[in-house]
Amino acid sequence: MSTSETEVSFEQAIEQLERIVAQLESGDVPLEKAIELYQEGVRLSHLCGVKLEQVEKKIEMLVEGEAGTVSRKPFQPALEDKGN
Repeated sequence: MSTSETEVSFEQAIEQLERIVAQLESGDVPLEKAIELYQEGVRLSHLCGVKLEQVEKKIEMLVEGEAGTVSRKPFQPALEDKGN
């Protein structure tokens, strides 16, 4: 999987990651290959995280003001409940 990170779309990275997970879950992979697959999976996971952060920065929510005006504000993702 020598494709450059700039050439891989988010969807392609997810598909590759799903294939890697399926291979690792099968248990039929030699140890050295499993390590390589794991490392590639970590790289793809990081790549997906970076791409999601880039998209979040681009998203803007339109908010209608009191006077009927429309203003922009940066997208703020909802904070996940961590069970605390």
